[in-house]
Amino acid sequence: MRLRSLRFETLTPLLLLLCLGANTALALDTSLHGFIEARAGVRSQDDPYETDRTLSEVRLQLDALTYFNWGEVQARGDFVYDDLAAELGEVDLETGTGFFDLRELNASFTPISWSDLKIGRQILTWGTGDLLFINDLFPKDWNSFLLGREVEYLKAPSDAIYASFFPSFGSFDMAYMPRFDADRYIDGSRISYWNPAPPPGSLAGQNAIIEADRRDKWFDEGEISARFYRDYYGFDTAFYIYSGYWKSPQGFDVETMNNYFPAMNAYGASTKGQLGSGLFNFEAGYYDSRETNEATKIVPNDELRFLTGYEREVARGLTASLQYYVEWLLDYADYIAAHPNSETARDETRHVLTLRLTQMLLSQNLILGLFTFYSPSDQDAYLRPHVTYKSSDSWTLSGGGNIFVGSDDHTFFGQFKHNTNVNLAVRYSF
Repeated sequence: MRLRSLRFETLTPLLLLLCLGANTALALDTSLHGFIEARAGVRSQDDPYETDRTLSEVRLQLDALTYFNWGEVQARGDFVYDDLAAELGEVDLETGTGFFDLRELNASFTPISWSDLKIGRQILTWGTGDLLFINDLFPKDWNSFLLGREVEYLKAPSDAIYASFFPSFGSFDMAYMPRFDADRYIDGSRISYWNPAPPPGSLAGQNAIIEADRRDKWFDEGEISARFYRDYYGFDTAFYIYSGYWKSPQGFDVETMNNYFPAMNAYGASTKGQLGSGLFNFEAGYYDSRETNEATKIVPNDELRFLTGYEREVARGLTASLQYYVEWLLDYADYIAAHPNSETARDETRHVLTLRLTQMLLSQNLILGLFTFYSPSDQDAYLRPHVTYKSSDSWTLSGGGNIFVGSDDHTFFGQFKHNTNVNLAVRYSF
C-alpha cells in the first residue's frame, strides 16, 4: 500500500510513536509511564440483540510528557486488542474504535504572563455534577461507561484550542473545536437501546445500528465553549456559554431517514463551596435548540436542567454524596403534538436522584464503591457497584457491575435493562 493511500487515522499511531521519541535532545526532561490492562465482561441475562460478552480486551496505554524551555508536549494513546470489535484494524479516532485510540496529543505553553494556551487533542471537563453533566458539553464515551471500562474513559477527547486568561477580576477559559466533537453515543453495536421508529417503537441493537450523519466539516461545523469563574464569598462560581450542536444524534431527517446532530446553544451557571461539614454544589443550564420541528426534520425541544448536591464524610473512611437532578422539557404541548406515540413520550419533567458511597480500607488500598441513579418519574434505576484492590504500587485488581432496572422499555435507564453486566480487570502500571 502506498503511503498516500493511507488514512490519517491509520498513520496516527506512527505519529504518536514519533512524538514519544522525537526531539529528545532538545527536551529538558521526559517522563514516560502507562499501563497494560486485561478486562472481561459478560451480560447477566440474554439480550436478543447483542452478544453475551460485553468486554474482552487487552489495552496498552503509553503516556509521555516532555518539557521544553517554551512549554510541554503530551502524548497519550491506547493500543487495544478488542476480541469483540467488528474490525480490529480499522482505526476511527472519532468513535474510538480500532486497534488504537489517541487520547491526547497536545502542546501547552504560556504566551503571556496572564494566559495559558493548549493546542491539540485533549480531555476537557468542567462543571460541578458527579456523573451528571449540564454545562460540561465536551464529548463523552457512553459505550465505555455502560460496558464497564474505568470511569476515566467516560471522557472522550476533543481536538481543541484551549485558552485560559487570568485578569485581576476573575478567570476566563475558552475552548474552540474547529470540527464538531460528538459523543461516542450508543448506536446499538455493543449496547441495545430504545428505537422509537417506526412507531410504536421497540428495543433494538445490532439489528438497527445507528449510523448518524456526522458534522465533520472543519471550521464550518465547529464548537465554542467558554466560562468565566471566580470566588464569591468562599464559593467557586462560574458562568458558561456554548455554541455548537447536540452531542448525541437526537435529530431525525425524514428525507434521508437518518439521525443527525441538530444545532444548539447552551447558557448556564454553577457554584460550589463548603457548607457545614461538607461540600455543596448547584448547577443550572438552558439548552436552546436552534432548529425547529418541520415536515422534514424532527429536533429536540428547548430544555432547562438543574442539579444540586452535597458531599461529606459520614464515618471514618466512608464518604457519601447525594444529588438531585431535573430535566424540564419546554414547549411540552408542541412536543406531545409532534410525538408519534403518546404512550412512549417523555414526561415534561424528569427527576433523578443519585447516591455515591465510597469506603476506603486497608490504608486506602481497598476501595469499595456504589453509585446509584434512581428516577422516580421514569421509575427506573442504574446501579454501579465497584471494588478496587491495589496489591502493590504496580498491580491493581478491580471488578464492577452495571445494573439496569426499569418497568418500561422506553425510559432512559429502562431501555438498557438487557445490558446488565459484570466485569473484571487486572492492570499493571509502570
